[in-house]
Amino acid sequence: MDRENVWKTYKPEDLDELERISRSYKECLDEGKTERECVKVAVRMLEEKGFRRLDQIIENKERLQAGDGVYAVCMEKSVAAFRIGTEPLERGMNILGAHIDSPRIDVKQNPLYENEELAYLDTHYYGGIKKYQWVTTPLAIHGVVAGTDGTVTQIHIGEKDEDPVFAVTDLLVHLASQQMEKKASAVIEGEKLDLLIGSRPLEDDENLKKEEKDRVKTYVLRLLEQTYGISEEDFVSAELEIVPAGKARDCGIDRSMIMAYGQDDRVCAFTSLFALLDVQQVKKTACCILVDKEEIGSVGATGMHSKFFENVVAELTALLVGESELKVRRALQNSRMLSSDVSAAFDPMFAEAFEKRSSAFFAKGLVFNKFTGSRGKSGSNDANAEYLALIRKVMDAHQVAYQFAELGKVDAGGGGTIAYIMANYGMEVIDSGVAVLCMHAPWEITSKADVFEAYKGYKAFILDM
Repeated sequence: MDRENVWKTYKPEDLDELERISRSYKECLDEGKTERECVKVAVRMLEEKGFRRLDQIIENKERLQAGDGVYAVCMEKSVAAFRIGTEPLERGMNILGAHIDSPRIDVKQNPLYENEELAYLDTHYYGGIKKYQWVTTPLAIHGVVAGTDGTVTQIHIGEKDEDPVFAVTDLLVHLASQQMEKKASAVIEGEKLDLLIGSRPLEDDENLKKEEKDRVKTYVLRLLEQTYGISEEDFVSAELEIVPAGKARDCGIDRSMIMAYGQDDRVCAFTSLFALLDVQQVKKTACCILVDKEEIGSVGATGMHSKFFENVVAELTALLVGESELKVRRALQNSRMLSSDVSAAFDPMFAEAFEKRSSAFFAKGLVFNKFTGSRGKSGSNDANAEYLALIRKVMDAHQVAYQFAELGKVDAGGGGTIAYIMANYGMEVIDSGVAVLCMHAPWEITSKADVFEAYKGYKAFILDM
């Protein structure tokens, strides 16, 4: 089915709203380059709209009622927010679920070393990346360092104009004849993704012996101590993420696209959050959950496999009607969800990887994937036909541009989302998101039109499903 390019349908007032959403989205991308930073952004925005922390409501022994906004945070890496509806919670929720972790490079726990008077941080990449894409590009360090005295130091180096940036080096082309013969997966090996962070040796002083080795490393450590008050031992209790340095930018001479790091899946996360923040009254309780660890299997305490979301729903049930395990189970099973995750945009430069009739295209609107997985739908949630029909009805009623797609050719590969995890509760779930070019690259590209239609679609879902 051919879908119209949605740019052709916009009126001036639509374009104004599109640009407003795009500006807000780019600001969120710049401020939220890690899952911790995304949670911080989300919490600030929620509180500005009057949402209150769940643990404080419990501590104050308050009750919840329709229209209340409430949120809970898990380990500063995941957040679940709710707008309480007029219908009983056990009749189900309308849930928007996205992930806020993105492929990157992590710093190891014993990382700092010197090699031939160059200082490096040893690293371990996170999620599915093409390793060769991360060399010779300006990189920044974001994260936290936790001290044994209870302090948590925020690290944020490489984003301001006056900041230094960092790099992973590559072999010069003049000497790369053997390297160029390797498979793309082996051109840059994981252990060669170490971050170059210094080259200046510490000068002689009364506390340094002339025969002292590793003076570049020593100078780096002295700067870390002076600037951040952290020592080499503190790396053990640190979470430092290496991400591309630079802001989200308009892309194209027509400014119709956005190029930025981490749009998988923050393009869906922030538009889902925008949708929740823009509704005041709902029939069914509306929920936006932003989780960590999807890129490595949704595992751990902050991933979708954890009991965090289920526990929060149990607490909400207790505050609304009293403790009831049965009503918690009913609330989960009777819910409907959009697993808000990105889809692969058709790229004519690599058309051979796509089946055109089943591909997502730029400026054709919000993408629905009945199933994801790989090859024979392995690891996929497969949405029911009746649910798809209801989705179509709601999107059409709200004049949301949308399309249905698969992730490339059947045998080309594949990918997964959090959809199948939430489907385990017996709720209706479908994958729904924005088409992305260069997915999992340091810089990804989306269409502003699709970002706008995603926001409209998510808002329609939580209002009328």
